[in-house]
Amino acid sequence: MGVTARLPDRLRHLDDWLRGWGWASLVANGVLVVTGGVVRLTGSGLGCPTWPRCTEESFTPHGAYNVHSVIEFGNRMLTYVLVAVAVATFVAAWQSGRRDLRRIALVMALGIPAQAVIGGITVLTDLNPWIVSFHLLCSLAIIGVAVLFLQRVDHPAPVVARGPVVGLAWATFAAAWLVLYVGTVVTGSGPHAGDVKAPRNGLDPLQLSQLHADVVFLFVGLTVGLLFTLLATGASAPARTAVVVLLALEVGQGAIGFVQYFTDLPIVLVGFHMLGAALISASVTHVLLRVREPA
Repeated sequence: MGVTARLPDRLRHLDDWLRGWGWASLVANGVLVVTGGVVRLTGSGLGCPTWPRCTEESFTPHGAYNVHSVIEFGNRMLTYVLVAVAVATFVAAWQSGRRDLRRIALVMALGIPAQAVIGGITVLTDLNPWIVSFHLLCSLAIIGVAVLFLQRVDHPAPVVARGPVVGLAWATFAAAWLVLYVGTVVTGSGPHAGDVKAPRNGLDPLQLSQLHADVVFLFVGLTVGLLFTLLATGASAPARTAVVVLLALEVGQGAIGFVQYFTDLPIVLVGFHMLGAALISASVTHVLLRVREPA
């Protein structure tokens, strides 16, 4: 009886660890998005001009310190923090004995070295804007996976809903990723390339900005439609709250986007816009999961 009584306490303790490491993964990858933005916005993208070494002679910027090399090298060092968090998350998931958590944790763990390799290719191609775009999108995707991990910790065997409301949630999710992708293409056409000699994608920034605004309006419209649909159908409070949070983030992100456009892209606002992108990725994933798994 004593062992049986202690078992639920151990499971709750393990769930706390799983939840903690899930949040650590979410926050750490969000920090990576922001620090990657700092590298680009300060023109430090080639502060370490090669990869995997920082210079041809050393893995560190030893003997070649300047502000750009310190910023770029610091961003690279964050990878080790992400690896440690990912490994700890996978170990906790393995101890849980749950296959779903093991699979999700493995995806997050494999995503970190893959992201490091993409970062290396970015440097070796002198900050090719299309690869830089992919580099950011991978981080945003890992953030979404971390949200899924947290959802599964608390909802191990969800009842999956189907129907037009779920379809609308999927459409909102797809629109979010369209916004994120077009946003990276806009970035690749404008300033803040990460280095004064870095190439641009050659597309018209004005036309791309208009396209970006158009897909943002689509995204916001779908989110508003989803909210009214949830209210009309008597959906659960967590689902409604998740959509309200997403809509608030969209309004804030849109405001920052418009202000930065009309003020010639000040680096502080661009940095907050990148943080907003990470929050949007997390929030829209949370919305989809809440609508799709209402219980």
